[in-house]
Amino acid sequence: MYQYFIEGLQRLGRALMLPIAILPIAGLLLRLGDTDLLDIAIIHDAGQVIFANLALIFAIGIAVGFAKDNNGTAGLAGVIGYLVMISTLKVLDSSINMGMLAGIVSGLMAGALYNRFKDIKLPEYLAFFGGRRFVPIVTGFAAVGLGVIFGFIWPPIQHGINGFGTLMMESGSFGAFIFGVFNRLLIVTGLHHILNNMAWFVFGNFTDPTTGALVTGDLSRYFAGDPKGGQFMTGMFPMMIFGLPAACLAMYRNALPERRKVMGGIFLSMALTSFLTGVTEPIEFAFMFLAPLLFLLHALLTGLSMAVTNLLNIHLGFTFSGGFIDMILGWGESTNGWRVLPVGLAYAVIYYVVFDFCIRRFNLKTPGREDVQAGDKVVVTENERAGAYIKALGGAENLITVGACTTRLRLDMVDRNKASDADLKALGAMAVVRPGKGGSLQVVVGPMADSIADEIRLAMPALGRAVVASPTADIDEPKPVAVTNTEAQQWLKALGGGENVLQMDCIAMTRIRLQLADGTGLSEGQLKALGCQGVSQLEGGVWHLLIGDKAPSLSGALEALVNRSEVSARV
Repeated sequence: MYQYFIEGLQRLGRALMLPIAILPIAGLLLRLGDTDLLDIAIIHDAGQVIFANLALIFAIGIAVGFAKDNNGTAGLAGVIGYLVMISTLKVLDSSINMGMLAGIVSGLMAGALYNRFKDIKLPEYLAFFGGRRFVPIVTGFAAVGLGVIFGFIWPPIQHGINGFGTLMMESGSFGAFIFGVFNRLLIVTGLHHILNNMAWFVFGNFTDPTTGALVTGDLSRYFAGDPKGGQFMTGMFPMMIFGLPAACLAMYRNALPERRKVMGGIFLSMALTSFLTGVTEPIEFAFMFLAPLLFLLHALLTGLSMAVTNLLNIHLGFTFSGGFIDMILGWGESTNGWRVLPVGLAYAVIYYVVFDFCIRRFNLKTPGREDVQAGDKVVVTENERAGAYIKALGGAENLITVGACTTRLRLDMVDRNKASDADLKALGAMAVVRPGKGGSLQVVVGPMADSIADEIRLAMPALGRAVVASPTADIDEPKPVAVTNTEAQQWLKALGGGENVLQMDCIAMTRIRLQLADGTGLSEGQLKALGCQGVSQLEGGVWHLLIGDKAPSLSGALEALVNRSEVSARV
């Protein structure tokens, strides 16, 4: 149960990245339209409307993120679920305000219902409403029930959340310190997104003086003009803009002389990424496992930064992270924002001294100081990258789902132990994380994570040919597995019958590519009961079935049955 809970939280963290990705453009529009810059109400209001509808945006993004094939139908269901649920809540008790959590709950419900009912078959006279069209319908009905349930249970929960949020805010520097420490420590598991979203989108209430709307969360309150907003954000700026780049300089200066030139370019790119955008994971994973002491000190220093900025009454917020770009965007709403600069300069000195001392004193194996292994770096072109990653992950048949957040590939695998940490790091990965005991795997690759995930998903259908052709690949030829006629008939029935199969090919030695006349005729549940390891839908009625070693034999048996049914139909 615990494992499923942790995996669910990690999936939620991944899904949250989709709606969060739109916040920078909202902040940019809001800032440019302010009276002290362009003073254009149209631009200002264009950014403001995004913040005003964040809960709805979260419902859409999380629903799509949780859907197995990221289909837009789940997003539509998320909208329906959110609108119906908040309407139900208003009827029961107009004082109830779930805020961002209403969008998160609606998105989770819509995503789960999509995965459950996207292949449902209805009686012929209701067939039009079958399949994906059924998902928004059932979500609407489910949202009524969910709204009634939350109407009764939410008031005490809301009171508890408000109380905890108030406690954290009234704890001042201590509360900010605790948040900062755990914000960094949870990066190891990828669960820091959950903590961040509670602080940035749930804790605290403020009435927007412009719209009169009640907004919740540190981030939303800050950009709505709350002078107390930014308590759980300000301390990130000294650490991300000044501290970690200084840590990169310390690690560069302590690298082995023969490796300093190579490491210089790597550290420079990581430092610039942290400075400009506030994306810190490439740096943190560079020393997190090589020097855990430094990571613990880094977490404590982050908490201290949060406490110091709160003590100095500095309030400066961001839309994405605590980088220089976000500092400029959020400057207009800041209180004593200029004080971040001297604090940041002090933090640059502190980080450099702490990292330099610890590396020398304890002989820590930070990047550039570890033992060099011959041939530990593989150079691949962009076209070859996806195939190389799939091979390092144990092959296409080992991958169930491929997703990404800001800096990580987030994978569900048949057997995660087949993934080669050495091969992944040779391809440029900073770290490989195996959370819990299930099939989840996280590969930290930096800001290119989403692009690499897309490349992997696109390359998987042609993987077999690409890898076999590689002179460096060492792949055992799969042995054909016999398929009985009875078994083939069961598979064909799960595909909707022979007349539903328009075209069929075996690809990658482990997959079957199908083009179906009617996608609703395919039963994913029956296929998985027969041993299908994964089902994915592409455009144009094309489906991919992950079968395993018996894919060639099964494909041949199915083709024979399909041809036989065509002959019978003509006769």
